[in-house]
Formats: sequence, C-alpha cells, structure tokens
Amino acid sequence: MKKRMVWRRLRRQVGIGLVFATVAGGLWYFQESEYRDRLTWKGTPEWDSMAPLSWHRVLRNDGFLVGWSDVRVSPLWVSYLLHDDKRSRIAERPDFQRDWRTIWPVQPTGYRGSGYDRGHLAPNYALAAVHGRDAQQASFLMSNITPQRPDLNRRLWQRLEEAVMDHFVPRFDQLLVITGPIFHDDFSRGVLNRVGFVEIPEAFYKILVVPGETPRGLAFMMPQDVKGDEPLDDFLVSIDEIEARTGLDFLPALNAEQQQRLESRIRTEGWGLEQVADLPGRYE
Repeated sequence: MKKRMVWRRLRRQVGIGLVFATVAGGLWYFQESEYRDRLTWKGTPEWDSMAPLSWHRVLRNDGFLVGWSDVRVSPLWVSYLLHDDKRSRIAERPDFQRDWRTIWPVQPTGYRGSGYDRGHLAPNYALAAVHGRDAQQASFLMSNITPQRPDLNRRLWQRLEEAVMDHFVPRFDQLLVITGPIFHDDFSRGVLNRVGFVEIPEAFYKILVVPGETPRGLAFMMPQDVKGDEPLDDFLVSIDEIEARTGLDFLPALNAEQQQRLESRIRTEGWGLEQVADLPGRYE
C-alpha cells in the first residue's frame, strides 16, 4: 500500500513537471519566434536540403540574427532590418569580444598576422544608428565576424554598407538585409584554409529586400581579391545565383510566384544605384 502511494505521488510530480516543461517550452518558442519575426521578413534562411555542412544554429542578438555553423566556425548568414531613423546616437566603437555561444573558442586576437581583417557582417554603424548601443556592442561579437581582405573590408564592402545606410534606407524607409560568406564548393579544399578555427570565405554576398506586397530586391556578390575602387554595380547578381552558391533559401515564406519575380533576375529599376555605384568611401 505504502509503495503504491509513493509511486502515485512520484507519477503526479513527474506529470506536473512535464506539464510545466511543455508550457514553459511553448512560451519560450512563441517568444523566440516572435522576436525572430521582428528581425527578419518572410522567414529566416533555410536549407534546400539537409547535410552535415548545412546544419547551423540561430543566434539571437539585439538587432540581428546570426545563422552560425560550428563546422565552418563561421556565420553562414546574418539578417537584420533597417529603417530610416537618425535619432540614435552613435557611441564609440566597442572592443571585439568572444561569443560564449560558439563551441570553438574564436578569440578577438585570432586574426593577428593572418593578412585578414575582422570583417563585420551586421555593420557597427547601421546597427548602432537603428537599434542602439546594445545592438552595436553585439555586432562586435566574434560570431558576427569573418576574415576579409583589407581592400574588400575597408573599401568596397565599406562603400556598399554606406550606400545601404545613406542611400537605400532613406529611399525606401525600410530594408531587410541578409548577408554572409560564400565558401569553396569543395569542402575538402576549403576545410584547411582557415584563420585559427575560422574557415576563410572565397566571397561575400549581400541581399537587400524592400518588404511589401510587391517586394523589390537587389543582390551583390563580392570576391576577396577586389581592388576596392570598382563600381558597386559590377558585382550585381540575382538572388537565385547566391542561393545556388550557398544552398540557402533566403525568403522561405514567400510564395512561388513572388520568389520567381524577386529572385530570378537582376532588377535595378527604382533603386538609384547609378547615383552611388562610383562614390568613394567615407574614409577614402
């Protein structure tokens, strides 16, 4: 009799614990999904087909999301929303920091002597201006950093970031940006090409989308070996081309008709790209 009572009490406690865990897990998932939805549009990037190299975790930060690969030891994509808001004060640049959420210890000092810059994906200035100081500090986590050649990072990539913030965001008021690295097609050839633990990309992409019923899109792919003074429109590609190189579906919740219209061709009408394609960078 006493043993049955103990077992009943134990089952009741386990049942209560399972109910609590289910409710708490559901609330966490709902809150997490709601937060992610505020930092992207039409879903977070997904893989066309699952494979060991395609597995990644979504790291949530103030102002942006990171699709982190523990195999590449690199972000595969970063997503953030920008809007035309000049009220935020830009504070001093923070120091680079290790992100405790990454399995491999990617240290801020790990790029020394490599010939590569610590290149931001979610940019310091834009995150600070639109999302504030906490987002700016999060942009200096090493999970948001990739190895970039100096002429790319300090010149061409910098010019594109300036065009996004100074020209495209005021033009459209709101903009979704998805950006990330492109690695060698043959993992066995790229796996040993690393700065510390971090695999070195061959190129980088940046996708700009104006949300709406009839969305606009513009996409760029920039290799590591640029000179830095090339016109931005030399690097225009379709979103489909970036998806083919990365294996990612960037806007999975778009219907097939919208995806075909937005992603299959390069459409520059209405962007005013010619006004900024040849502008020098702010620091040149």
